[in-house]
Amino acid sequence: MYQNSKQLFERAQQSIPGGVNSPVRAFKSVGGTPVFIKSAKGAYLYDADGNQYIDYIASWGPMILGHAYEPVVRAIQEKAALSTSFGAPTELEIEMAELIKTMAPNIDLVRMVSSGTEACMSALRLARGFTGRNKFIKFEGCYHGHADAFLVKAGSGMATLSIQTVPGVTAGVSNDTLTCAYNDLQAVQQLAQQHKGEIAAIIIEPVVGNMGCIIPEPGFLEGLRKICDEEGIVFIFDEVMTGFRLAAGGAQAKLQINADLVTYGKVIGAGLPVGAFGGKREIMQHIAPLGNVYQAGTLSGNPIAMIAGYTLLNELKANPAIYEELEAKTTYLADGLEKVFIQHNIAYCINRFGSMISIHFSDHHITDFESASRADIGRFNKLFHFMLDNGVYLPPSAYESWFLNNALTYADLDKTIDLLHQFLSQ
Repeated sequence: MYQNSKQLFERAQQSIPGGVNSPVRAFKSVGGTPVFIKSAKGAYLYDADGNQYIDYIASWGPMILGHAYEPVVRAIQEKAALSTSFGAPTELEIEMAELIKTMAPNIDLVRMVSSGTEACMSALRLARGFTGRNKFIKFEGCYHGHADAFLVKAGSGMATLSIQTVPGVTAGVSNDTLTCAYNDLQAVQQLAQQHKGEIAAIIIEPVVGNMGCIIPEPGFLEGLRKICDEEGIVFIFDEVMTGFRLAAGGAQAKLQINADLVTYGKVIGAGLPVGAFGGKREIMQHIAPLGNVYQAGTLSGNPIAMIAGYTLLNELKANPAIYEELEAKTTYLADGLEKVFIQHNIAYCINRFGSMISIHFSDHHITDFESASRADIGRFNKLFHFMLDNGVYLPPSAYESWFLNNALTYADLDKTIDLLHQFLSQ
């Protein structure tokens, strides 16, 4: 069933560390051989052995309207004929920035980069340059990319691989990284007092996607906003996953909380490598060449990435009903899975927000990394392989959110629900 994938994985390990270019793809957590994908269309993936899968990853979020979405494909083809890169300004970069500003609240200026990691790294540097402070607060299990400062108690691939400390990250960098449990406002208040006048930023995934889907408890984000206002701390929303996925204006709009800086990725590139950070003019004007906080990128604003993202964002802006349709499908899936769990009297927790969802084999609520790590990971791993063998592609880790795309049909959702029933009936 996976013979070609197995051969490709063996070949890959001879030239690529671990055979993959991003660690979670190695299936280390769930076991087995990673599936090598050959093509995708709509809601479906097709692997090197010709197997078809219902896709609940959507390239970790950006394929919000499905794979190989025709308007995006056509736009890329037309733009590529004019050259794939210039290393010089284009009008399209202006149009992209203007479009983001019309969709996302609280964005005066925006700088395009090439990845979510780069966006978060740059936003933190900017916050430090703006405040003249070095320390920052992040939350255990939140993943903001692989820049040194963020790899302290990070979630996502590090949690999947059980990596607690990362060689190469210096003690000095770690000392400037202050961590709290997600949803623990009191701990943040204590840190703010202990390090008064030293904290440049608080960075957070407003809805977490890197320890499963974790939802902010009522008052948590509002409390962080208040602390930042009182202490002169820059509040950074990492919306690399949630931006333009949860709503046209992202988590800021959905949750009605304004951040000072926001980082983007995923959806704004429609699957191409791209990121961005933006926010209030008084902060953003410190970025070079306006200010002295240096940030640069040869391929920033790449025309192919820009036209892909611009085309997709325009579609999302023009058709806000897409978000209602996605949320209805996610609710339908969550309700169906819940009924199966109840029918089989299995302890479970389903977290859902917008078109993000995760299931946990757990008898307690999942509100932070510690509670997520106490769930039955082994049982999830068995579910993953059962689903894979029956044509459903879930994230290969219990610590990752599922991302629905609007090409999914209710028949796809029913099949997924029925497969959970079959799995629990074994």
